[in-house]
Amino acid sequence: MKMFVIILVVVILLIVLLQSFTIMPINKTEEQKHSLVRKYKDFEIRFYPSATIATINSNAKTYRDLSGPGFQKLAGYIFGGNETNKKISMTTPVQMDINDSVSTMSFVMPSEFTKENLPKPNDPNVNIKNTADEYVAVIRFGGYASDEDLKFYSEKLQNLLKENGIIPVGNYRFLGYNPPFQFIGRRNEIIVAVEWKEK
Repeated sequence: MKMFVIILVVVILLIVLLQSFTIMPINKTEEQKHSLVRKYKDFEIRFYPSATIATINSNAKTYRDLSGPGFQKLAGYIFGGNETNKKISMTTPVQMDINDSVSTMSFVMPSEFTKENLPKPNDPNVNIKNTADEYVAVIRFGGYASDEDLKFYSEKLQNLLKENGIIPVGNYRFLGYNPPFQFIGRRNEIIVAVEWKEK
């Protein structure tokens, strides 16, 4: 029994140590530029300037169905699946718009790139676009995301916006910040564009 406890403690320490080493490089990953406009108790308003994204369209209707295949296609592009075989750094967050018409998954390109200087994807399903400037409402949650989480936090954010007299515009979207192998300190967000005028 004593040996079992010792082994268990060693395994736990190794997991914690491994997570510490994986989180350090993740913290250096470029995050999409934005500014905090207003902080509420349970959510916040941000401004996101235009960014260049690589995106795919999908018929998927769930997080589970979109995340795997979508990630594979986009990762293929940034890992060299393009006309110059160029490797492009991963950024955060990964963006998903899951709805009943056409769902999308997108990677934000590093700020050094524009639509004009990015290499053309080998996969015709990967499209390079510029997003519009937008104000968004954001609610955050931890752990591994699921379809149930996305529904719960979308509805929670919807209710919070209604309570505060803020008008949402368009679909509620998911932002994921962590790779699958990161167990500790996971960050997920639901966002929606809002009508907002700077006070």
